Amino acid sequence: MTHNDDAPRYEIRLQGHLDARRAERFVGMRITLLDSGETQLVGPVADQAALYGILDRIRDMGVPLLTVRRLDLADADDDYDRPASCGPQDGGADDDVTQ
Repeated sequence: MTHNDDAPRYEIRLQGHLDARRAERFVGMRITLLDSGETQLVGPVADQAALYGILDRIRDMGVPLLTVRRLDLADADDDYDRPASCGPQDGGADDDVTQ
């Protein structure tokens, strides 16, 4: 995949806290476990195919998706400049999530 400094950044919120094993599937994203019991993923996404790849992983894990939001430049965090990929990921719905 070609590095794209102009990749749009997204915030994705999930119900429950992802464990470390599941979090590894979202390379290039900042993962925050919120006090509300949600997981927040923030980072650049190279293109629509990469976004759908991330959403497919979330679906395959059986974790409820709460929100997907494209961030404005003012909301973007420059520390996360490596676009997330949509490559194949292992695992499935039998993995653990803390809810």
